[in-house]
Amino acid sequence: MATPTPSPRPEQPIRLVPPVGEPATGPLAGEPGLVGLPSFIVGSLAFGLVLTGVLPAVAVGAAMPIVLAASAGLFLATIWCARIGQNAQAGLYGIVASFFLSYAIMVLGLTHNWLGIVPTAVIASQKLFVICWMVIVTMLVLATLRLPLIFAALFTLIDVTLLLNLLGLIQSSANLTKAAGWVVMAFAALAVYLFFGSASHATGGREFPLGKPILRT
Repeated sequence: MATPTPSPRPEQPIRLVPPVGEPATGPLAGEPGLVGLPSFIVGSLAFGLVLTGVLPAVAVGAAMPIVLAASAGLFLATIWCARIGQNAQAGLYGIVASFFLSYAIMVLGLTHNWLGIVPTAVIASQKLFVICWMVIVTMLVLATLRLPLIFAALFTLIDVTLLLNLLGLIQSSANLTKAAGWVVMAFAALAVYLFFGSASHATGGREFPLGKPILRT
C-alpha cells in the first residue's frame, strides 16, 4: 500500500510586530531619534539665538561649536537609521546635518577669512547659501507630504525661516532677521515634541500623535 503524500504545510504569515513579551529585534529595536532630535534641537537653538540677535554679532563664533556638535549627532543618527533600514529618516537627518555643517563652515570661514571672500562679497555669499538651502528644504516639504503632518509643518517652518533670512539680507532689515530667529524657536519646539514622542516609545509608552499625512497612498 502506497504511503500517502503529506499535504504541504501552509507558510507561516510574516509577522511585522513581535508578540507580547518577545523582545524586538532588528529595525524594531532602533530609536535614532533619541540622538538625532536632541542634536537638531540644540543646533536650532544656537542658530535661532544668532538670528534673533540675543548673541552679539562679535560673539557669533561662540555658537559654532554647538552647531558642529549638532551636525555630528545628526550624522550619527543618519548612520543609525540607514543601518536599521529607516531610509526616509536617514535622508532627513543627513540633509539637516549637512545644513548645520555648512552653516558652521560658512560662519567660521567668513569670520576668519578662510574662504578668501572679500568684505564686499560677504552679503552675496550669505544670499547664495540661503537660496541653495531654500531649494533643498522646499523639496523636503514636498517629499514629506506622505509622512505625518508634523514633518511637513516642521520643514515648512524651516523654509519660512530661510525666506525671512533672505529677505532680511536683501533689505538689510534686522527685524526680518530677528523674525526668522523666532520662527526657528517655533520649529525647535516641534522637535521637542517629537523627541518626547520618541522617548515615550523607546521606554515602553505610546507614541505621541503626529497628525495625518496630507497625501495618502
